[in-house]
Amino acid sequence: MKHAPIKEVIAFEDFAKLDIRVGTITAVSEIEKSDKLMKLTVDFGDHVRSILAGIKQERENPKEIEGKQALFVVNLPERKMAGELSQGMLFDIGYEDKLTPCLAMPESPMPNGSRAG
Repeated sequence: MKHAPIKEVIAFEDFAKLDIRVGTITAVSEIEKSDKLMKLTVDFGDHVRSILAGIKQERENPKEIEGKQALFVVNLPERKMAGELSQGMLFDIGYEDKLTPCLAMPESPMPNGSRAG
């Protein structure tokens, strides 16, 4: 792997604007209009969201992540993609470096909705 240069320094206040939370992926479903996107149903404890993630071609079996906890950015604007609404972003590792991505997940079970940072 060729290491990317470190991005420009940001103020802590800018980082603090991100709301990254633990959620449990309760379902992974196909989006027929997309070759890349899968719909994740994610339980954040006090509510459930639909989050679209481009994992269809990254994994032999995208449904293997059902039941797993992962980190999600939850304070992005909702976005419509392939006719479906996404209410956040899966926070995964590796994609930007052209590696097979893996979930960013807590090392032990955490309550859904727990904040990272």
